[in-house]
Amino acid sequence: MIRILSKFILNKIIGWKVIGHLPKNEKYIIAVVPHSSYFDLIIAVLIRTYSGLKIKFIGKKELFNPITSFLFRFLGGIPVDRTKKLNIVDEVVDLFKLNKIKILAIAPEGTRKRVEKWKTGFYYIALKANLPILMVSFDYMRKEVKINNKFYPSGDIDKDFIMLKKKVNDVVVRNTI
Repeated sequence: MIRILSKFILNKIIGWKVIGHLPKNEKYIIAVVPHSSYFDLIIAVLIRTYSGLKIKFIGKKELFNPITSFLFRFLGGIPVDRTKKLNIVDEVVDLFKLNKIKILAIAPEGTRKRVEKWKTGFYYIALKANLPILMVSFDYMRKEVKINNKFYPSGDIDKDFIMLKKKVNDVVVRNTI
């Protein structure tokens, strides 16, 4: 029932549609671009709920305060302390190997602000864990979530980032944070 309700809210109430699909029974990284608004989380939660998939996401530890921690963890959140020099990539790869994570959503920008350069963690997690990347874009003008086909990183990050960015280069971002 909650799955049907989530799809109804996404499609009929707020008027968004999803193009493509998220594979079931597979491991992969979802790179969500752009991450420009808190509203992204609402859309993502609705898609996660109606897909029935247990999608995890990484968020800055400050989001996981005593008031919001339960909610973000319930929604699949994993807190990350960005102030410490930890090897988060290797930690997340280990979580995939231990089957504690099967699907991980990450915003390559690492923030809701407009950035010129993506962070590379999602790429290196996929490369080290031998996982595909699904580029997913939130287009606020068209009210579309576009799920692209799987992309396996080659190890040539410069070439691969050109290919990944082409998959999402026509997206219109939300103007407000």
